[in-house]
Amino acid sequence: MIFFQGMHLTKMFGGLCALNEVDFDLKSGEILGLIGPNGAGKTTLINILSGFMSPDKGKVIFLDRDITGMRPHLINMVGISRTFQIMKTFPKLTVLDNVRSALVDRKNRSAYGLILDSFKRPVRPQNNRISIEKAAELLDLVGLYGFRNQLAENLPYAYCKRLEMARSLATKPKILLLDEPSSGLNPREVNEQIEIIRKINGQGISILIIEHVMKVIMNISNRIMVLDHGEKIADGLPEEIYKDQRVIDAYLGGEASAEH
Repeated sequence: MIFFQGMHLTKMFGGLCALNEVDFDLKSGEILGLIGPNGAGKTTLINILSGFMSPDKGKVIFLDRDITGMRPHLINMVGISRTFQIMKTFPKLTVLDNVRSALVDRKNRSAYGLILDSFKRPVRPQNNRISIEKAAELLDLVGLYGFRNQLAENLPYAYCKRLEMARSLATKPKILLLDEPSSGLNPREVNEQIEIIRKINGQGISILIIEHVMKVIMNISNRIMVLDHGEKIADGLPEEIYKDQRVIDAYLGGEASAEH
């Protein structure tokens, strides 16, 4: 079942073509890895899929519905959530309240109010037992339950990455877009991150993940898509991608050549 797809996605920044006629699909329950050199268009693609940018050409289809150009909060409401390379936690809230802040009832709050909240102040958490229990459950999923009463500003960097994922999960997504969730982590933390992403996928959530850590991509992806200079140059199983000469030339370089 094709769950999510982009068709002929093109994005220009002045004279620079960041994406050129990119087609992709994400199947229900799948983990799709997205790799490519810096400037390949990976984050631009996620920005378009999550509503932070609009394509100059092409369509984004989710469950047979055209969501191209919808605002980010509306895309989130239909079931698509994301994390960011630069983490966006609320440092003066506890870890628990950071997650509870994402448990707002979006259907009963205006879009204008939600946008103001996201830029000016943290969303007021639901002050009830259900939100506390749900937030605690998500923190347990990402291994942060023991830190629930600490201020977010006191969390180690790796745990802030986990907190960002927990907050994204609080919006009950069907699809989670992860933008370099393992960047800056040491080998032990990378292994832990792999297990957390697998657990999230085990909850029935489809994942599209941008990652430069090849160990992560090769270990968890059902399929990998490769971008280079805004164009899709490969799409296939991890073992196929690792041996694809176009991918070796554009991205893997000596790392892959050393294996052969």
